Amino acid sequence: MPDSIVIIPTYNEKENIERMIHKVFSLVHDFHLLIIDDGSPDGTARIVRSLQRDYGEKLFIVERAGKLGLGTAYIHGFKWAIANHYDYIFEMDADFSHNPDDLLRLRQACIDDNDAVIGSRYIKGVNVVNWPMSRVLMSYFASVYVRFITGIDIQDSTAGFMCYRRKVLETIELDKVKFVGYAFQIEMKFTTIKHGFRVKEIPIIFTDRTAGTSKMSKGIFKEAVFGVLQMKFNSIFRKYPEG
Repeated sequence: MPDSIVIIPTYNEKENIERMIHKVFSLVHDFHLLIIDDGSPDGTARIVRSLQRDYGEKLFIVERAGKLGLGTAYIHGFKWAIANHYDYIFEMDADFSHNPDDLLRLRQACIDDNDAVIGSRYIKGVNVVNWPMSRVLMSYFASVYVRFITGIDIQDSTAGFMCYRRKVLETIELDKVKFVGYAFQIEMKFTTIKHGFRVKEIPIIFTDRTAGTSKMSKGIFKEAVFGVLQMKFNSIFRKYPEG
């Protein structure tokens, strides 16, 4: 049984998903892949199903009825991965903004005595390609804001390229993770650290998508701004057992 599974949520990613699947399965380590598709009307799920004939019991898909949010997609995927006994559980976008080659580096960093590893855009300067300056500043200062409010020493708290050891996701009460958009990534990192797990950032180069459409919206950003305040306040009254 391979030890690693990559979870990729999708919504209208037909331009990217086939290339991404082929790329992940071309890596030197044997990764499995779980696609969580939120009812993409463009046929993303159909493409994945057609590739299951080629990749057999390495490629899995969960099809949901509609667009239910990034956070709920990952929570569903985490529970699936735990139930299937994977040791290293990854988050990654479908649009090649995260380089699949870096999965190997994230996994090795987890093996090297870390509980969770972040593919960080900001741990060594600003490593972002093809984003407008307004988007770079919004993302960068969101992490500054998170550090100020929460006190956690993470340079890229909104990063969506992650590797978790299974014990982290078994310890976190996943049903208590409330946020579904931009703030989901912040909440997961905050909760992981509050449980006493060792979190490491390693540098990556983030390249904006060249195909498909971004899912970012003002509503998602607003959730992050106010959600961080709510999360920090709620944490005062919550116990976080050591993992």
